[in-house]
Amino acid sequence: MTDGHTAPGDESQPPRAPAAPRVVAVIVTYNRRDLLLESLAAVQAQRRQADTVIVVDNASVDGTAAAVRASFPAVRLTELGANYGGAGGFAYGMAQALGDAADLIWAMDDDTIPEPGALAALLAARGSYPGRAPALVASTVLWTDGRPHPMNTPRAKPMAAAAERTAAAGSGCVPIRSASFVSVLVDAAECRRRGLPRADFFLWNDDFEFTTRLLRGNIGLLSPDSVVVHKTKTFGSTDVDPGERFFYEVRNKIWTLRANSLGPAERVLYAGATARRWVRTYAAAADRRTLRACFVRGLVAGVRASPRPNEQVLPGLAAGTAAARPVR
Repeated sequence: MTDGHTAPGDESQPPRAPAAPRVVAVIVTYNRRDLLLESLAAVQAQRRQADTVIVVDNASVDGTAAAVRASFPAVRLTELGANYGGAGGFAYGMAQALGDAADLIWAMDDDTIPEPGALAALLAARGSYPGRAPALVASTVLWTDGRPHPMNTPRAKPMAAAAERTAAAGSGCVPIRSASFVSVLVDAAECRRRGLPRADFFLWNDDFEFTTRLLRGNIGLLSPDSVVVHKTKTFGSTDVDPGERFFYEVRNKIWTLRANSLGPAERVLYAGATARRWVRTYAAAADRRTLRACFVRGLVAGVRASPRPNEQVLPGLAAGTAAARPVR
């Protein structure tokens, strides 16, 4: 007999809806004040907003910090004492997000302009995937004229199992093996387990190494419904006459091939693709002498040394994945 009320713990009570995940957006910037302000405006205009927005400023000298404080006072602004590149900025910002109890980290460059439904679509794709949640979900990246941006096309997962392709299709997505830091939603728990981006990369291949490390043995998705615009100056990939930056391409790609982000067969596959890409880059370069010098320097640095731990590269970064303390 009962009095008509549901007793505590009664199984007839409807289950509680799961709490919404805590999303922390991390944006890294360097001397692109106006683009950053446009990006922040688009982030704040999302139909499903991030719970916290972190901007990591790599010691910009164009008034970026003052502009953010004036126009977006709710944004958590971290001013680094030097330029640590995109790799250092994302390592620092993600450490802060983890210290802020993030469930998911939405990472993007300062020239990324998400459409109003971008974050909601990422969350929907993640939430509708059957079984174990994806380690990351990436947005579709367009250039300013609406074409898919070749710089940010995620790599499809080679030889993905039929079941995995079917499950991804059920969420309206395709399985991927890597992604770029131009709108990617990262599972914070997986980031805690596998580590932050490697700050010593400085720039180039840091997102490739990080996402392949995260996705080895895990699920990654590309969502066609989540769309962002990447406002680069030109349309093309990073292999378009890179100049002195080719050093980082060579060194960091060697570091990635030496790391545990890729399986043995994948190393062979990506090493071959890398060699072909370097040949194309050299053939199209206007200043081949610079590229030859950078190739030799990058090759020597990539073979003789390894990336330093983040705590050595970034002053003030707490060990592990605790919250980072401000540098300045």
